[in-house]
Amino acid sequence: MARVITVAVVDDDRMLRDGLRAWLDGVPDLRLVATAATVAELLADPGRYGDPQRAPADVVLLDLVLRDGSDPADNIRRLLRTGSRVLMISTVPDRSRIIEAIRAGADGYLTKDHDLPTLVCAVKDLAEGRGAHSMELAFACAYDDSPARPRLSPRERQILLDYASGMTLKSAARRAGITVHTAKDYLDRVKAKYQQAGRPTYTKLDLALRVREDSLDGG
Repeated sequence: MARVITVAVVDDDRMLRDGLRAWLDGVPDLRLVATAATVAELLADPGRYGDPQRAPADVVLLDLVLRDGSDPADNIRRLLRTGSRVLMISTVPDRSRIIEAIRAGADGYLTKDHDLPTLVCAVKDLAEGRGAHSMELAFACAYDDSPARPRLSPRERQILLDYASGMTLKSAARRAGITVHTAKDYLDRVKAKYQQAGRPTYTKLDLALRVREDSLDGG
């Protein structure tokens, strides 16, 4: 029996919430368990979402800008703390806001003009532990010139991706055709660049987090 993925929606557009309910009702392996106009409302209703005896939704579809004036990054972090993954949805592909959302921990970003199959695919990717990559996200990351995003050379990026993905440094060096000493030098440069950008990076876990935050793996 296929696993049922639970979904919650946070959006202050009631018509959109009702529309998503109708849309997702026809998808057999997805189940909409809650909708709310704000993150506070979603988390405050124990009967729908916040009951500690109930598992949180696997994926939350979160509108980027809500009328309650809440901070998008704070909304993302609050939802992540429940164990849910977060897919941002917005009316426009605002590059700077996309980057901010991903750095806050969002797992993907879609504009609201996408069709149901695209949305379902994104939700399933997130539920299975992958990121939801989209043209909007790829464009934003490709042209991100923020000082907080270090400029990595092709070789630095290659070593970072291989090492952060789980390879040993020796394996990453072998794949790149360089010595372990040289690979370590590249990795040390990567860490130094993130340090200079105000984003301290010391461990392999830190490096994997930076890859995810900056969508360096193709997102």
